Amino acid sequence: DKAKRPDQYDHVWEGDFVQEHEGAYYAKLIIAARKDGRVCRVAADPLMMVRAVWDIGGTGAKADACAIWIAQYVGREIRLLDYYEAQGQPLGAHVEWLRAKGHAGAMCVLPHDGATNDRVHDVSYESALRAAGFGVQVIANQGAGAAMKRVEAARRLFPAMWFDEKTEAGLEALAWYHEKRDEARGIGLGPNHDWASHGADAFGLVAVACEM
Repeated sequence: DKAKRPDQYDHVWEGDFVQEHEGAYYAKLIIAARKDGRVCRVAADPLMMVRAVWDIGGTGAKADACAIWIAQYVGREIRLLDYYEAQGQPLGAHVEWLRAKGHAGAMCVLPHDGATNDRVHDVSYESALRAAGFGVQVIANQGAGAAMKRVEAARRLFPAMWFDEKTEAGLEALAWYHEKRDEARGIGLGPNHDWASHGADAFGLVAVACEM
């Protein structure tokens, strides 16, 4: 198991909690990052732009969670400096976190629906964040298979990623993020939409924005 299923070894033989799901997209990459010492204290470069990369959530008890990765692209490195996730909170709560953590100057990178106006208030995440003083970049719709395109981009760039210790909750989501399968037919149905998908979607957007 240690040689063939390292993502399951600690759970099976060391009594650890299950942290990686069978078929998880990033499990082995996270194990490699830990072994390489790339999960550690990571310093921000004061001369480089800080980006806050979002997966947009909603308000209310049943709404999708909002997830934000704080990232820098420094040469060939991608530094993941911080991670935030909240469920059911208004936009103001997310903005307050950014300011409280010293990220008020961050460029907010949004998925394509960040430019969509709310039907009631005629405001979008893009316009609201600009009004709050943030720069905003909206990533164009990637079309069919967008979720897997984000996964593929993130897998390509994962060896160049360094994760600060403050991103452990995000890493937990990435470790769980996995393919949904039709076991009866033995086929994959693409990424499973569950609690881990919000952090994973924002993480994939970190990679997509880096390659633009």
